[in-house]
Amino acid sequence: KMAGSSSPWIGSAYLFLQSTCTGVALPALYESSQKRPSVFKALKLALADSTGSMSGVDMLKVHCSHPHLIVQLKFCKRESCRRFLRSYREGSLQKSLQSHLQLSLATSTVPLETELKAGSEHLDSMLKDEDHCLECIHREKPDRLRDEEISELEESLKSLTVHQSINNNVAVKDCIPLSPTALPPSPGSSLSPQVTFTFQGQEFVNRTLLPDDHQKFAKLVSKKWKQVGRSLQRGCRALRDPAIDSLALEYEREGLYEQAYQMLLRFIQSEGKRATIARLVSALEENGLISLAEELLGLHSNEDCS
Repeated sequence: KMAGSSSPWIGSAYLFLQSTCTGVALPALYESSQKRPSVFKALKLALADSTGSMSGVDMLKVHCSHPHLIVQLKFCKRESCRRFLRSYREGSLQKSLQSHLQLSLATSTVPLETELKAGSEHLDSMLKDEDHCLECIHREKPDRLRDEEISELEESLKSLTVHQSINNNVAVKDCIPLSPTALPPSPGSSLSPQVTFTFQGQEFVNRTLLPDDHQKFAKLVSKKWKQVGRSLQRGCRALRDPAIDSLALEYEREGLYEQAYQMLLRFIQSEGKRATIARLVSALEENGLISLAEELLGLHSNEDCS
């Protein structure tokens, strides 16, 4: 249906990968905490090659189902999806993946077999009909948010790229040393107690968001959850457009609480230990939600807010 170009174009597909080399089992490599960052880096760079952009396609989850590594993909733009399909059809994606795996794993060639599915449709048999493939992918909406493990690997890769490019004064692509030690601590690890922030002239210890903060926010923010999301968006790739509008559509039936809850959940899952009370309070202040900020910081006597 051509129903209004206002709603974002979103689609989902599964990329199945299998090494035809007996000595290389991709699921086993991905399950290894030491090798996982290298496999992820190869996937990320090859997908970027296929769409022409690091943000052309999102990986939501990587499933290990021996002998396959299955990558759940989310597309937010028709053109990016079209580029991906062409790259896949012409074999460029496969070659790029083989080359990046070889570099990342410092191994000899990794011959691959690939398969692409959208729902029950096997797209390999219909690749010449690009529009039909796009339709199949568009019909399949992602059934999950990005996996926390993927978010951590993304952050690790991104921070190393930025760090390297600042140091070398050059955009780094293939030479990003990614080791398990570079992975950020898992969400929930506390911040240094010396880290504080000021709100209404008082100093507060910064900390990662707690489940109680999450629930209070969802209960009390009401219709302004989108504005808060857009304020948080500036430092959070997971909330970039059109993610907020997509969440609004996806959870419309469940109501404002669920929409707000899912938005903050995405922020927490994406940012890990950087999803702090200071960042949320700053976003609330920016949108005039002072009393909600006070509630989260324990400055209110418990009043009933509906």
